[in-house]
Amino acid sequence: MRVAIVHDYLAQAGGAERVVEAMHDVFPDAPIFTSVYDPEHTLPSFKTMDIRTSFLQKWAKDSRIHKFALPFYPAAFEQFDMTGFDIVLSSTTGFAKGVITGPDTCHICYCHTPARFAWRYHEYIAQGGYGRATQQILPFLIHRLRAWDYASAQRVDYFLVNSHNVARRVRKFYGKTSEVLHPPVTTNRFAVLPSPTADYLLVVSRLVGYKRVDIAVEACARLGIPLKVVGTGPDLPRLKQMAGPQVEFLGRLSDGAVADLLANCRAFLFPGEEDFGIAPLEAMASGRPVIAYGAGGALETVVDGVTGLHFCYATAESLMDAIQRLDGLDLDPARIRAHAARFDVSEFRKTLKETVERCVALHHAAYSHVSPGHGPFPGPRAVVLSNGSSGGVPGGNGNGKGHYSIGGNGGGAMTAPPLPVAEEPVPFPDPD
Repeated sequence: MRVAIVHDYLAQAGGAERVVEAMHDVFPDAPIFTSVYDPEHTLPSFKTMDIRTSFLQKWAKDSRIHKFALPFYPAAFEQFDMTGFDIVLSSTTGFAKGVITGPDTCHICYCHTPARFAWRYHEYIAQGGYGRATQQILPFLIHRLRAWDYASAQRVDYFLVNSHNVARRVRKFYGKTSEVLHPPVTTNRFAVLPSPTADYLLVVSRLVGYKRVDIAVEACARLGIPLKVVGTGPDLPRLKQMAGPQVEFLGRLSDGAVADLLANCRAFLFPGEEDFGIAPLEAMASGRPVIAYGAGGALETVVDGVTGLHFCYATAESLMDAIQRLDGLDLDPARIRAHAARFDVSEFRKTLKETVERCVALHHAAYSHVSPGHGPFPGPRAVVLSNGSSGGVPGGNGNGKGHYSIGGNGGGAMTAPPLPVAEEPVPFPDPD
């Protein structure tokens, strides 16, 4: 079968891009369709992949222009020709799910969150970057984009989401059920040190208002505790003004430098409410505890009293209390890392492959019921996605570049097990 991957834009190196990278590991011959591609500011691995861009590539590649190109993204994705692809796997926080597919194509969307600009407008505006005149016009534009966002979600056959937190939003905003597949963490990039220095707290984040890095800066300044902040963003000048001498802003660092800081920190601070949040899991993969605001995705990743602590209120005082409570806990670095291993990229690849197989089987069954005995899927068939290319899922028997095999014996109505309903997070297991 022919598979296509679609992503909003490849112009930064964040968690969403690592999800696309892992998707491509499972389907290594799949082309990646995206609005714009900036190889200098995204993951280097994309340079070896088949990247296909939209008309926006000519003038909107610069990250400073992305926001101002909002009205053009729907057309950019609707103009992609998905003819001939059996599976479309989109990764989105906004626009990639808007590609148009035919009834024989199974469209599976991995939704990192419903579009923040459409459904959490005031939070989006708080990130900054818009002048007063633009802010007066923007609500009228967002009104139209919100309608398009809802309509484009109805084109998706199956939704995967990165957390139960996002599953609730997909249900509320789109009226769609979804299955939770936590995003991947490459745990082998991180190591537990036998004797970490543990003499500073650490934040790794884009410096925008809703990340609430200001809470961490204020708390550490008032406690007189060293804090290192990795990242850049429009909130940097304000944060520097409120920081004391113990707060150090390090800017953008390499993956290796960040891994070293994670391995040696006293604890990782995660002060904002996030859809999921990969950075805390990277800290836990280094054996270091996480102090997180007790909301959103952190409730699914940070086990209070085992892998770190939650603080209840989005205030510096609440975070200060949690920092002081940390000293009274005896946390096991090996157990913290074992928890992070549950989210490893190998688990993501395995589960994604199995889930795509089930979705394709369900899709074929649904359309065979519409027109029994007709079309290319007479069923029943066991859907097995496999390929023989290096870098893919091992054990395949690929039948050509960009194709994945479906096996079966035909002859009757097709059946497939239903997708499971998203369950609540599994409690942290006791050690053997």
